[in-house]
Amino acid sequence: MSCFSSADESAHYGFSVCMLLEQYRGPLKWDEQGVVELGTGDATAIADVVSSLPELRIRSYDISAPSVAQARENIAARGVADRYTVELGDFFDQADAAGGAPVSTVISNPPYIPAPDRDILMPELWGGVRGNDLVLQLLKCGYDNVIAAVASYSDPETTVRTAEDHGYRVANFLAVGLDFGPYSNEPKVRDHIRRLCAAGHGWADEDGYMVAVALFTRTPDIPGNRADQLLRALQL
Repeated sequence: MSCFSSADESAHYGFSVCMLLEQYRGPLKWDEQGVVELGTGDATAIADVVSSLPELRIRSYDISAPSVAQARENIAARGVADRYTVELGDFFDQADAAGGAPVSTVISNPPYIPAPDRDILMPELWGGVRGNDLVLQLLKCGYDNVIAAVASYSDPETTVRTAEDHGYRVANFLAVGLDFGPYSNEPKVRDHIRRLCAAGHGWADEDGYMVAVALFTRTPDIPGNRADQLLRALQL
C-alpha cells in the first residue's frame, strides 16, 4: 500500500478549501468548533491551509496506515501538529456528527475513481461503481456544511440531487480541469468511465475531466444556490 499524491489536484483542493473557509468564516463557525476531515492523504495541502488560518483546528481520519504516517510527518514539518491531528480509522465510525463535540463543517477530497470493483491499481482510490459512494455517505451524516471534491466522471448529478434531498444547497465552488493520471488512465477504469459518461452519468473527454470543490450547506446564514452552475461547470 502506498500514499496517493497528485500535485495539481492537491493544490486545487487546498486552495479551494482555504478560500471557502475564509469566505464563509462567520456562518461556518470553524474558528469556534473546528473542522473534521474524511481522508487525510499526505496532508500537505490542508496543512498549508491550517498554517495560513491560525484559528483553524482540524481532526482528520484516514484508513491507510502509510498515509497517516506520512501525513503526521508532513504536518509536523509545517509546525501545525497542535491544530491538525490525524487518526487511523474509519471516519464514519469515529467522527459521526451524532457523537462528540458539535462540529458543523466537514471537508473531504474523497476517493472518487469509478470502477466495477476494487481490483484497480490503487484500491484506496475506489469510490464505488459510479465513484461517488463516499461523498453520498458523507452527505447523509448530518453535518450542516460539507466541503467536498466532486469529479465530473463520478455521477455528479446524483451527488447534487442527493444533497438537495438532504436539505443542502451549493453555496459556492471552484472548478478546474485535470488530465487523466495513471489511476484514471488504467484501461479497466478508463473503459468504465467511458461507459458511465455514455449513459449520462458524467463527463470526460479523451484527455481529462473536471473536478470542483464545492460547499454544500444547510446553514440559513449562507445565501444562494449554485447547484445548476456547478453541474454546468462539470460539463453536465
